[in-house]
Amino acid sequence: MSERGPATAPSHESSPESTSAPAATAPLTAARRTGLLVTFILGGLTALPPLSMDMYLPALPQVTTALNSPAATVQLTLTACLAGMALGQLVIGPMSDKWGRRRPLLAGMVVYVLATAICALAPTTELLIAFRLLQGLAGAAAIVIARAVVRDLYDGVEMARFFSTLMLISGAAPIVAPLIGGQVLRFADWRGVFVVLTAVGLVLTLVVWRRLDETLPPERRHTGGVGSALRTMRGLLGDRVFAGYTLAGGFAFAVLFSYISASPFVVQEIYGASPQTFSLLFGLNSVGLIIVGQVNGKLLVGRVSLDNALAVGLGVITAASVVLLLMSTGVFGEVGLVPVSAGLFVLMSAMGLVLPNTNAQALMRTPHAAGSASALLGTSSFLVGAIASPLVGIAGEDTAVPMAVVQLVCSLLAVGCFLGMCRPWQSREPQAA
Repeated sequence: MSERGPATAPSHESSPESTSAPAATAPLTAARRTGLLVTFILGGLTALPPLSMDMYLPALPQVTTALNSPAATVQLTLTACLAGMALGQLVIGPMSDKWGRRRPLLAGMVVYVLATAICALAPTTELLIAFRLLQGLAGAAAIVIARAVVRDLYDGVEMARFFSTLMLISGAAPIVAPLIGGQVLRFADWRGVFVVLTAVGLVLTLVVWRRLDETLPPERRHTGGVGSALRTMRGLLGDRVFAGYTLAGGFAFAVLFSYISASPFVVQEIYGASPQTFSLLFGLNSVGLIIVGQVNGKLLVGRVSLDNALAVGLGVITAASVVLLLMSTGVFGEVGLVPVSAGLFVLMSAMGLVLPNTNAQALMRTPHAAGSASALLGTSSFLVGAIASPLVGIAGEDTAVPMAVVQLVCSLLAVGCFLGMCRPWQSREPQAA
């Protein structure tokens, strides 16, 4: 792989540094002046996927009973949505590089609203699975284009700060979503959850339509078709540094996914916590991630290099994974809920140093193809996370060893990709525009 950034595909009309740059800068400057509004819009888009996944979790037992389906079949409704979000980014990201950000985003949001509304009316599990897949495919537009818009508007440390700010919203979504879902179930059945998600999607669609301007000027768009998009993605993956940050972020995301998948069983079944205690601990861990993300954006970015902050985050995640594995295997003897919860809190909090900085470093390599780069970042994270999640239960629900092993292996792979491919100690050549 080359250390230089991938050159622009032949179909790319012009460079951002071309003579039309002043004209292109004007709408971006105007968009950045409305920073608070843009932050809320992009935060809402980023929060949509966890809302779509986590609001639905408390309703799973009801769906099993209401549709008279086995629990394993109903679980496929989650898998379908997750797979749709992973694969949809590969399609929508390049589309946004060709047609701009607004049109693909609005189209995706409209389809999301329709698919979610049909989920609320689904008479069978099979139909629910099908439209959850469509919901995920369309909802992918929110994830991938939100990241691409950030890349359009910001660069360098400003971009890293903005990603850390987004974590304040996206990190809170997994905390709030199950609580909202539980409250909805007090007044309605499982279909009411999808009604609420339909309303959320509709509001976001209207806000995007009225208040989010286009951030990719025509002179910076690609004009090629599918072949050009594939060549662009191949060029991005051929950039060793970009691929290194993408893989490091993906494996770190797998650590996060393994925690989300295994923690209900580890905390409740193995260590005997009540559902209320589990909810409290889950919320505290998410708060830790948010706080460290804000420390990264407000205090570290601009004072400490992004690579140094990322290295510390990866080191802490690896160390916490080692300690959790030692506790799970009984090296420290019998340990209770408090030490395990402390280890999970440290691991989750360190994600606030890893996730925003891997995104920022990767996207700084790709100003000419932010949509395609964002698609690769998102898809790799979701796919690696989806592969890692089932492995945490491979030995059953009575041991935390698989969770700790998966977390340690993924954290070591993230460190290996960062050191072996990004090589942060080397100076890097400027990227070709």
